Amino acid sequence: MGDLATERSNPTGRAPILVASNRGPVSFTLEDDGSLTLRRGGGGLVSGLSAIDDPSSVWVCAALGDADRAATRRSPDGRLDLGGFEVGGQAVRMLDIDPGTFGRAYNGIANSSLWFVHHLLYDTPVSPLFDDRFRREWESYGVYNSAFAQALAAEAAPGAAVLVQDYHLSLVPTQLRAFRPDLRIGHFSHTPWAPPEYYRMLPDDVAEAVLTGILGADRAAFLTLRWALAFADCCEAVLGATVDRDALTVTCAGRTTRLGVHGLGADADFLRSRSHQPDVDARLATLREAVGHSADGAPRRTVVRVDRTELSKNIVRGLLAYRHLLRTRPEWQDRVVHVAFAYPSRHDLPEYREYTAAVRRVAQEIDDEFRTATWQPLILHVNDDFPRSLAAYRLADVALVNPIRDGMNLVAKEVPVVSDAGCALVLSREAGAYAELADDAITVNPYDIVATAEALHQGLTMPADERADRTKRLAAASTALPPRQWFLDQLHALG
Repeated sequence: MGDLATERSNPTGRAPILVASNRGPVSFTLEDDGSLTLRRGGGGLVSGLSAIDDPSSVWVCAALGDADRAATRRSPDGRLDLGGFEVGGQAVRMLDIDPGTFGRAYNGIANSSLWFVHHLLYDTPVSPLFDDRFRREWESYGVYNSAFAQALAAEAAPGAAVLVQDYHLSLVPTQLRAFRPDLRIGHFSHTPWAPPEYYRMLPDDVAEAVLTGILGADRAAFLTLRWALAFADCCEAVLGATVDRDALTVTCAGRTTRLGVHGLGADADFLRSRSHQPDVDARLATLREAVGHSADGAPRRTVVRVDRTELSKNIVRGLLAYRHLLRTRPEWQDRVVHVAFAYPSRHDLPEYREYTAAVRRVAQEIDDEFRTATWQPLILHVNDDFPRSLAAYRLADVALVNPIRDGMNLVAKEVPVVSDAGCALVLSREAGAYAELADDAITVNPYDIVATAEALHQGLTMPADERADRTKRLAAASTALPPRQWFLDQLHALG
């Protein structure tokens, strides 16, 4: 990389705006003949970065697999745009971090520790265990973050704006500031933030390092005010920081970090256009046929959910609530179908493999108990298919979004935008989206299966005109801050 002292006084790059995230805007597949196939990703960050007019902006990300690493090695300093790859007219620097270091940082700390803490997922009688293995993982997490900080320092123009994304890179702001104090640094957390009493399960030095790492930013932003205030509470409890909750500032060791709130919204134009493409129409026709009609000839109603098999998404309790609905309100038998798309997530972690197995098991139990020769009560898919998800959005009479904890949950915002005839939204009060959508959603305690079943019944029996009116208001709230504006607001807030 070169001498960092030299880079501080004479930066090698000239990017006025930089984004840093674990996953970048592109990924690669290695073909049998040794060639590399590039695939451009989606999501709020990719959409947001398209709002930047300056072609010299740089996105710094990690190589996630062997094909990504091969691409970085074919590119000078990992700059894919200089390596002959068409990355969408922007500069991308992909970091070839040692696979062992990456795995320990990503799986050991980011996804097995920080994610679990912020989503309150630990089975506390038996976990966590912060042992020697954890310490090796924590050391790798520091090395991984340092690789990003050094790359950003090398690429940034004097006074550049740097937007660091998420819990994978919580140490980067302070590390980067040590290299380049001239930069304007923001950090955005896409997850919830744990309350102090739960956050302090982390080893004391780790808890302090994560907080002070983020406080190296000029501005630390969150999806909701609830998560921003939880972060401030942790800074106060763990670091002894001075917190101004009205001004949304945290002052620690003589330095003040401003807090911000940006509730990422759905991309309405993209969703409405994409959801009426021929491949979506074809999948919608297939779903309608599978749902079918009841014995009296009426079209069956649908309860739809689309999630990753992520522990926090609460899919199993949602299935149990649907089973309770069928058991306690038999009038819905043969008259409703639960369309559940539960796409595999993080299967390199045993907890996630076990959870996906539990989803399959409960789904099979429901099918065994209620299925008839003419009625399939549950349609479950566990393979990712975005057009099919959009088709399900259009079809939904009721959308079930019941996470036990979620930074935002874009599904809750996307379904009302895409719905053909209007849908009732059954929404957990623990989803970040609840702060914006509560007035027109049916609220549930995500742990209460009986109450969730009753909420499903309420949604299924909601009059069509009320459902349509609620859907219009939900769609308006869901699209208030689309990805491009969400990104630009963070950028402008840095000054």
